[in-house]
Amino acid sequence: MNRILAVARREYVETAKTKTFLVTVFATPLVMAVIIVITSRIQSDIGSGARPTQKVAVVDLSEELLPVLETSFQDYNGSHPNRQIALERSWDGKEEVDSRAGFLKQEVRERRLDGFLFIPKGTIEGDASPSYYRRANEIDFTVLGTVQNLLNEAVTDKRCLRHNLSPELVAQVRKGVPLQQVDVTERAEEKVETMSPRMFVPFFFLFLMFFGVFGVNQQMLTGIIEEKSSRVIEVLLSTLTPFQFMAGKILGLTGIGLTVVGIWGAGCYGAATYQGLTGLVEVGEVLYFLVYFILGFALFSSIFAAIGSACNTIQEAQSMVMPISILLIAPLVGWVYFIQHPEGLWATALSFVPPLTPLVMMLRLAVRPDLPFLQVAGSIVVLALSVPVVMWASAKIFRTGVLMYGKPPSLREILRWVRAR
Repeated sequence: MNRILAVARREYVETAKTKTFLVTVFATPLVMAVIIVITSRIQSDIGSGARPTQKVAVVDLSEELLPVLETSFQDYNGSHPNRQIALERSWDGKEEVDSRAGFLKQEVRERRLDGFLFIPKGTIEGDASPSYYRRANEIDFTVLGTVQNLLNEAVTDKRCLRHNLSPELVAQVRKGVPLQQVDVTERAEEKVETMSPRMFVPFFFLFLMFFGVFGVNQQMLTGIIEEKSSRVIEVLLSTLTPFQFMAGKILGLTGIGLTVVGIWGAGCYGAATYQGLTGLVEVGEVLYFLVYFILGFALFSSIFAAIGSACNTIQEAQSMVMPISILLIAPLVGWVYFIQHPEGLWATALSFVPPLTPLVMMLRLAVRPDLPFLQVAGSIVVLALSVPVVMWASAKIFRTGVLMYGKPPSLREILRWVRAR
């Protein structure tokens, strides 16, 4: 045991001194914060930032909607001085419609117009649908949405007048009622939010779990391959058994993983406190996270140790890690589904598949801390039982592969190593 602890201490200290560790601990969350800030700023600019005046031509075959549209766009431009839309009459009722429409489409193609609105006869009655032409690959959808909303309002006003109804009265009747969101916590507290930050808690746990387990364990691959290539491992194994060496590295990297998520978690807690968002995470969720993180880290460390021992180069190791990476991406891709259906069939089933158990269960528990105890306990038991099994198989592979060089072994050879006594 003393030798395992000595290896663990060496692994922790040597890893903590590397530039990679410092980048992982400090630069990664900083980059993520910058990305979030920039993305938020961009989203804000998309909705309300300044934009060049958009020129939109109109051909109104109904001969009724254009005056109403002109008034609506004047009101819109008055309330949105930085996002003007200039509406242009483009048909005098005498020119051939098809010829004029073709000309305006060409104007759009050549960027002399930003859009072309064609209103056919029967639009007010609902017998025909208007069309809006714009350049291909145009990303700004706000102009299209504004034109559609103002056109709908104009059509509604005309329909009201035809039925002797006051458009103002109809607008008042159809006026929406704002709905406030109230979050009720277990402590009977209520928080009124326009958009609850609670929905980001599951992704926070998923982020910590994925990068803490998968990201840090890359050190296992590179470390073993470098020691194997430099023949340092042969010197170490002269005083240690392969199992002691592997167990020490796993224990040391587990400490590194806990250090990383601890620093990240403390930073996030400080940011949440600064924003007045304390109370989003319960103590029970943190305890569950630690249990699943430690077990999941031990599981993946064992797998990565086996892969590293069987490979001679980083390229070989990355190709063997790729299937595991694809498997772990599933919770990242489907995290919205899992938080919306925490007790669904897929979420429940994948909670008992050991490689995915830590990620899926933390997503579920972050949404539903009151999940059935049998499911939580069962997933922990399954994960805990899988760890020694995987460690046993990995130790067998490690014992043989760590001293082998040359051509990488085939899957059949690796399985033969596991079955060997």
